[in-house]
Amino acid sequence: MDAVIRPAASPDAEACGSIIYEAFAAFAARTGFPPSFPTKDVATTLARNLVENPAVFGVVAERAGRVVGSNFLTEGDRIRGVGPVTVDPSVQGVGLGRRLMQAVLDRGKTAEGIRLVQDSANVATLSLYAKLGFDVKEPLLALSGSPTEPCSLDLRVRRLELSDLPVCNELCAQVHGFDRTSDLAEAREPFVVLRGDIITGYLTSASAWPLSHGVAASEKDMRALLSGISAATGRPIALLLPTRQAGLLRWCLASGLRAQRPMTLMAWGAYREPAGAWFPSVWY
Repeated sequence: MDAVIRPAASPDAEACGSIIYEAFAAFAARTGFPPSFPTKDVATTLARNLVENPAVFGVVAERAGRVVGSNFLTEGDRIRGVGPVTVDPSVQGVGLGRRLMQAVLDRGKTAEGIRLVQDSANVATLSLYAKLGFDVKEPLLALSGSPTEPCSLDLRVRRLELSDLPVCNELCAQVHGFDRTSDLAEAREPFVVLRGDIITGYLTSASAWPLSHGVAASEKDMRALLSGISAATGRPIALLLPTRQAGLLRWCLASGLRAQRPMTLMAWGAYREPAGAWFPSVWY
């Protein structure tokens, strides 16, 4: 296709948002899963935030002066995150997705590692990412609901404070082998769980699972974090849970959370098996 891949700019945000919404809506219609973006406004807000964030590298595919696809690479931390990569449904199947992926991989080729989260039902993208060098690392399950189990009496949950950031970054490094200083600093609704005065876990959003990641020293700490946040906010929680954490998965399901969709965490470059309880955002 006679399309040009170029860096994204602020005027592209609305077109990118429309394509993100339409591409995910078309996929949802084919598979029967709930759409990842309930409205075009939600998708456009995400696109605008990504395009205008100096810590994010974005590219668009342009054909005859019209944007027909986009992709993004978060660059604020040691590990890079890819996505969302989307192509206008009217021009899918002609290689634009691969070109958009290759553009961000070329940009991130010196990074320690690059990761993404992929819709498990989309075998075409799973095949593409595998061909480009990504390895499957974790089966994930999007969950949402209000836990019925109360927070453990020896643990308490509160909103994250600015002074908590160094401890939270150290905890992330203990669990994953790297910190997420930039990502954590930009969190919109972060909470921590404490045992006494010691922070033993955190997450970056109570209900927006695409944007939220979390870590905890143990399954008990993560359970307390999830149930405590639901009680504190009065709203359902949502997360992408790695299903190999079988005990935590069973607790979530027994506590009232319901499965929404299966997804897959994939990685290029460095990867260390996490040590502790954790869940990723849609980037990693």
